[in-house]
Amino acid sequence: MARLPRLTLPGYPHHVIQRGNNRQRIFVDRSDFECMLGLLFEYAQKFGVELHAYVLMDNHFHLLATPTTEQALPLMMQALGRSYVRYFNRRHGRTGTLWEGRYRSTLIESERYLLACMAYIDLNPVRAGMVAQAGDWPWSSYAHYVGLRQDRLLTPHALYWELGNTPFAREAAYAELVQAGISAAQQSALTDATLRGWALGEGDFLAEVQKKSPRRVARSKAGRPVRVPTGLHENG
Repeated sequence: MARLPRLTLPGYPHHVIQRGNNRQRIFVDRSDFECMLGLLFEYAQKFGVELHAYVLMDNHFHLLATPTTEQALPLMMQALGRSYVRYFNRRHGRTGTLWEGRYRSTLIESERYLLACMAYIDLNPVRAGMVAQAGDWPWSSYAHYVGLRQDRLLTPHALYWELGNTPFAREAAYAELVQAGISAAQQSALTDATLRGWALGEGDFLAEVQKKSPRRVARSKAGRPVRVPTGLHENG
């Protein structure tokens, strides 16, 4: 079966996953993490992508971002991928590919999934057993949203602003949201939709998105389920 073109629409938040080839490390030390954050800032600004949340893990990363044009996200990810591979190969004396194929992404319904997706991203290191609390991992957006630091990368989504009338109220509400975690059903839905490229939301939202895209945005109820490659579910 032919691979579906990637679903990308301006004005909608997109959950993005990019993994290292063969689950290898893509960040070895602090300099690598900092380089990626610098490139993310540069290319998000250049191509017009609002970044709402992120986490950089040892062998993959997640983004939650809203592109301002149809090509903004693909252009950012292409430039980011190429620039980081050049940096990483030169610094670590290696050659060849770094990524496990093209990045995976899909757009999500804000009202139902955006805050859950932020928590899902910030809890990634906890699910992987790398830290006990989200705040213990320095390479995510969590610290910004709970008032521990200012992160120039981030553009808070309107739904974050609605968490409270003051910075303290918003920070406390988001910390409580992450502490509570997300359900297994939400976690599975966010992972599966992104890996398979189907839009994630309720019927009205999917119908709205379908009107704006020439490709099918949700899997039909009939037919065989799409197989997710081995290893893609591990640690979110």
